[in-house]
Amino acid sequence: MPEGDTVFRTARRLDEALSGAEVTRFDLRVPRFATLDLTGQPVHGALARGKHLLLRVGDSTLHSHLRMDGAWFVYRPGEKWRHPAFKVRAIVGTAHREAVGVDIAEIEVVPTRDEDQLVGHLGPDPLAADWDAAGAVRRLGADTRSIHVALLDQRNVAGFGNEYAAELLFLRGILPTTPTPEVDVAALLDLGARTIRANRDRADRTFTGVNRGGQTTWVYGRAGRPCRRCGTLIRRGEQGADPTRERITFWCPSCQR
Repeated sequence: MPEGDTVFRTARRLDEALSGAEVTRFDLRVPRFATLDLTGQPVHGALARGKHLLLRVGDSTLHSHLRMDGAWFVYRPGEKWRHPAFKVRAIVGTAHREAVGVDIAEIEVVPTRDEDQLVGHLGPDPLAADWDAAGAVRRLGADTRSIHVALLDQRNVAGFGNEYAAELLFLRGILPTTPTPEVDVAALLDLGARTIRANRDRADRTFTGVNRGGQTTWVYGRAGRPCRRCGTLIRRGEQGADPTRERITFWCPSCQR
């Protein structure tokens, strides 16, 4: 599932592949930008902001959000793609590399000077060079909703998704339904920042310290299975800011109180 660490690695990979080169192929397969052509423009770089990816080309920024299934792949020109063409939503190619966006949920292009219209609402990003821990504590601490909902709100802190929320709350022994004012949000965010930074350079994220398949999480995706710590069966529920945004939650009723 793409979360802040996945988007960070994706941005770094695109930056390494395209930065400094001139665009030789530009194809956005979405109606709004289907006729836009940035060929001949230099690629200035790619960066992540929370779950948002920004690719700067000429005076423009190509913004993409991976959502649940999106991904960017890098190929050599002419290399066979590992996915069907009908899933491709964006192609940005240079003389030596070609970035291909597959199943991308959101694609927009804006003048680079207007990037804040897309990401200005986001809270501090623990993977950004300008990570503002105190600002994140203030934003999250002011949220009166349940901690699971508040932690997923990207306006409080950018980059944590459902998997991180479930695992961080387990590690801190906090029920996902706990009102945020009752939580030590400074300690929670400190753990979150350290965890997402540790996962930033891993091909597969882990919360348990084990990289083998099926052993990387404590509670996420483990409903009905025994807790790795105490043996109690992991429970599953749903929470969200409103009925249209509910997410599945996982917790251990013994370890999280």
